[in-house]
Amino acid sequence: MFELLSEKCARGRKVLFSLEAAPGHVAAVAGSFNDWDPTATPMKYDPVSQSYSAVIELIPGDYEYKFVLDGEWLLDEANPGFFPNDFGTLNSVLKVD
Repeated sequence: MFELLSEKCARGRKVLFSLEAAPGHVAAVAGSFNDWDPTATPMKYDPVSQSYSAVIELIPGDYEYKFVLDGEWLLDEANPGFFPNDFGTLNSVLKVD
């Protein structure tokens, strides 16, 4: 899931991405904001929330993204917004205002 944080930043808004999963995985978020690089935005595990998370600063606009868990690309099941991609699957979408 993602959450637009109320805290504004120099680039626009901070966005919190989180993915519920057990500890011991390699998790990241990749999307149009980081050229779909599955290593550019790693996510850290938090044992309290039992999820992986990362905060990214984004300028206003529309973005597509997916989570990457142990090399597997995953749709954000908590986000009802999605868009078909060129691979015949779906990408999650978010709008930053």
